[in-house]
Amino acid sequence: MGAHAGGHVLRKREYDEDDVRVRPGKGSRPRTRLRPAHEEAVEGFVIAVDRGRYTCLIGPSIPALPPLVDGEAPIPRRRGKHSAVVVAMKARELGRKGIVVGDLVALVGDVSGQPDTLARIVRREERRSMLRRSADDNDEIERPIVANADQLVIVTALADPEPRPRMIDRMLVAAFDADIEPLLCLTKADLASPGPLVAQYEPLGVPYLVHRKGGALTEVRDHLVNRVSVLVGHSGVGKSTLVNALVPTAARAVSDVNAVTGRGRHTSTSAVALELPEGGWIIDTPGVRSFGLGHVEMENVLVAFPDLNEATVNCPKGCNHLGDDCALNAFVAEGHAEPARLESLRRLLLSREGNADD
Repeated sequence: MGAHAGGHVLRKREYDEDDVRVRPGKGSRPRTRLRPAHEEAVEGFVIAVDRGRYTCLIGPSIPALPPLVDGEAPIPRRRGKHSAVVVAMKARELGRKGIVVGDLVALVGDVSGQPDTLARIVRREERRSMLRRSADDNDEIERPIVANADQLVIVTALADPEPRPRMIDRMLVAAFDADIEPLLCLTKADLASPGPLVAQYEPLGVPYLVHRKGGALTEVRDHLVNRVSVLVGHSGVGKSTLVNALVPTAARAVSDVNAVTGRGRHTSTSAVALELPEGGWIIDTPGVRSFGLGHVEMENVLVAFPDLNEATVNCPKGCNHLGDDCALNAFVAEGHAEPARLESLRRLLLSREGNADD
């Protein structure tokens, strides 16, 4: 042992376990599933989504919340007394849980709606419905479009561009799969008669309305009041024009139909929820040129045909209900159901296996 300048002898230090500091690994940290209740959270309704920022409406005019699942503990909910439009981001605790237009959420933080403020979404409430589509029929990955709609308005022009029944069929399948009531909205009735197209869908029992350019909107409003309706249609059918007439402050971009291709240009680039002056909401979506159904199960299409579904128990195993050995052929031949109903069912089933760009 040596000595330093002060004359003190340097001694080797003896260590014990109290001197050892070990940082615990991730696997040894205590974990819990408990999350903050966020009792101070305010209810919000997502009206637009843009690059990780969610525009939400708070206040008394947002749609009613869906009922809780049986046995689930009640979650404290608080509705804002005054309406405000709030920009929010998703809290980390939500993980990969997606949020789309139409979702009902719980917000904390700055919910004043003032410029340059940002709230935080800490909970997504249970959804009543979810309208989905896939990229194509071979893709089973669901692409959420709109949440919590109770009516799907399929906007179709009677001319310029010409109707595309197979596209309509696809949207009907998506509506049946999502348990959303469909409504056919036939526009540009000043250019062509609705009779032939209406006759195709009478056996399905799908309600419809007819609108002409500059015509009264009374019937349209009657179908939309006090409901959450999502409007879907391919480009150029007059959907944005209809939205602007229903909600004058919407200012949705309007496109013309290409004279060469007979199709419209995409003008609306994202879904947006708009409140109707009479009460209720419409959700305008971008024009679509394809509507894949790779995520839809055959059984969900059959549910929309209760008069035929009961007979499928006699079908051979693996029956696709399109061939000669299908029990539905004899069921209809014996007079238990209308032939037109079977034809409509098969048209919808075929639409699941066709080209998504029909």
